[in-house]
Amino acid sequence: MEPMDRCPRQPLLQPAPLTIHGNGVDRQLRCRVLQSPLTGVSDRIFRELVRRWAPEALLYTEMVNATSLELGHGRGKVEELALEAGPIAVQLFDHRPEAMAEAARRAEAAGAFLVDINMGCPVRKIARKGGGSGLIRDPDLAARIVAAVAASVQIPVTVKTRLGWCGGAPQAAALSATAVDWCRRLEQAGARLLTLHGRSREQGFRGQADWLAIAAVKRALTIPLIANGDVKGPEEARHCLAVTGADGVMVGRASMGAPWQVGRIATALEGRPVPPVPAAAERLALAAGQLEALVEARGEQGLLIARKHLGWTCQGFAGAAELRHRLMVAPTPAAARELLARAADGLRSGARRLDTAEVAGPTRVRAAADPGNR
Repeated sequence: MEPMDRCPRQPLLQPAPLTIHGNGVDRQLRCRVLQSPLTGVSDRIFRELVRRWAPEALLYTEMVNATSLELGHGRGKVEELALEAGPIAVQLFDHRPEAMAEAARRAEAAGAFLVDINMGCPVRKIARKGGGSGLIRDPDLAARIVAAVAASVQIPVTVKTRLGWCGGAPQAAALSATAVDWCRRLEQAGARLLTLHGRSREQGFRGQADWLAIAAVKRALTIPLIANGDVKGPEEARHCLAVTGADGVMVGRASMGAPWQVGRIATALEGRPVPPVPAAAERLALAAGQLEALVEARGEQGLLIARKHLGWTCQGFAGAAELRHRLMVAPTPAAARELLARAADGLRSGARRLDTAEVAGPTRVRAAADPGNR
C-alpha cells in the first residue's frame, strides 16, 4: 500500500534543470520524472491528462516506426506535436539507420523536444524484426543507428533500453556487466541520455527490476541516466533514486489509469507535500472526459480505445467491478456515457471515497493488447 504522504521531505533530486546536450541545440529538463512511452496508451489525449498534474514533465509519443513513417503511415503521431504544450519527445524504432535518420529529421521539424530511440521493447514481433530490444543482440547495428540519428538532427538523441537480452536474478552479476558494456557503447555512438529498464528482454515485466545493475551503469557513464522499472509511486521513486543514483526516474505501467502519478512523484521528489489521489467522483469525471475526447478524435473506434482506460480508471469504489464489466461490453459511446453518469449519480448519493491502496496503477484490468514499451 502506498502511504498517504502529505508532509514535505528533503528533496531527493537536484532543483537545477538537467541539461541534455544536442548537436547544436541543448535541452533542459525542469522535471526529472518522465512519463514512459506506452504503445496503445500514451496518445495525445492521455498526455494531456498527464499534463494536468505534471506541466513540465517530459512526455513521449507512442513508438513510431521509421519505415512506416517513410511510407506515409503514422505521421499524425508526429505532426500533432504542434497541438500540445510542454516538452514532448518522439520515440522511434526500426533496424534501418537511414530510415531512422530521416524519421528523426521529420520529428525535429515537427517540434520534438528530443528524439528517443527504442531499444527496449520486448514485444516479439518487433524484436524479431531487429527493432526494439532486438538491437541489444546487434550492438554494431545499434551503434550505427544512434550515430546516424545523432548526425541527422541538432536536438539531443536519447535511447531507452534494457539491461540485456537474456538473464535475470540468478545471473545478476553477469547481466550487470553486460549492461555496462552495452550502455557505454550507446554513449560512445552519440546518445546523450539513456533510460534504462532494470530487466532483460527475457524477463519482460516479470520479477523485480534490478536497481543495483542500473547503479553500476550510472557509475560507468558520463551522460545522464534515467531509471525505469517498478517505479509505482513516491516511495518507490525515493528508494529507486537512493539505490541507483540516477538523474531521474521514468514512470510506466503505474500511470495506466492513473495519469496523476507522474505529477505526484515529481512533487514528492521535490520535497513538497504530495497532492491526494483523486477521489472516485473525480476519477469518473476524468474517465468520462477521456471517453469524449477519444470519440471526438477517433469516432466509433474511440470507444474501443477508451475501454482499457475506463477499465484501469474505474477501480476502488462500491460497484466498480460491475461498472467495468458493463463498460467493456457497452455497444456505443452513448451507452458508455450513460453507465458513467449513473455511477457518478450513485457516488453523489453516498458512495465512499477511493481507497488509495487501489489507485497506484492498474492491477486487475488489462488492455486487449498490452503496451509493449514500459
